[in-house]
Amino acid sequence: MAEEAAQQPLAFVAETVLKKRKSTEALALTRKAQLELGKYGHGQKNKKSKVEDIKRPEQFIKQFRDQELDLIRMKQRGKRSKKVIGKPKSKLLFIIRIQGTSDMHRRTKKILYNLRLRRIFSGVFVRATDGMLEVLQKVEPYVTYGYPNLVNVKELIYKKGYATVDRQRIPLTDNNIIEQTLGKYGIICIEDIVHEIANVGPHFKEVVNFLGPLTLNKPEGGLLGKKQPFKDGGEAGNREEEINELISKMN
Repeated sequence: MAEEAAQQPLAFVAETVLKKRKSTEALALTRKAQLELGKYGHGQKNKKSKVEDIKRPEQFIKQFRDQELDLIRMKQRGKRSKKVIGKPKSKLLFIIRIQGTSDMHRRTKKILYNLRLRRIFSGVFVRATDGMLEVLQKVEPYVTYGYPNLVNVKELIYKKGYATVDRQRIPLTDNNIIEQTLGKYGIICIEDIVHEIANVGPHFKEVVNFLGPLTLNKPEGGLLGKKQPFKDGGEAGNREEEINELISKMN
């Protein structure tokens, strides 16, 4: 009997089945390591692991739901009446992006990118119009904005301003750079830039494109209640003239 059992051929297993079995075992080990890292890995920040970048299925589901909820809320804000939005009280607006993470819908992100606000705590000068206020309603939780005074316009440009030439950032330390690019508009120095922006002159668009977005400092103590409107005690939305206090903290 023992000899007959020894002479019996081994069961044939297809190569594809063996490969699938190996892949399943490897996935199970990775999943186990991922769970253990989530449970016990808080004190092992210096250890590198390949599973750190692997998202759990529930994380994908939450991210998708957050993005869809963001889209719904954006559409609701876009339906606000013009009476609620109000009219511009000045010709110039300064917009600061205060947050924005993976919970943003791609349409929200596109609006921020069109405003050139690709990074948190970046700021841009824009012309204050009814249409701009309507656009800002859609991305209100992610930005704060208001009407900057002349002092802050000047200090922002002198401290944070740089030229964008051939996709390169160049500090505004040489008026020759300004004259070479904007001289055809009669703008030859940094004071001319300040004047054109503060007064929203005829070549305002060319000047702000030349400047590029301004990189601001994170305010001391951070921002609390970011997504809540400023009028309700939060940080987001229209601050009108009170934007100047925040600019002073971030410049």
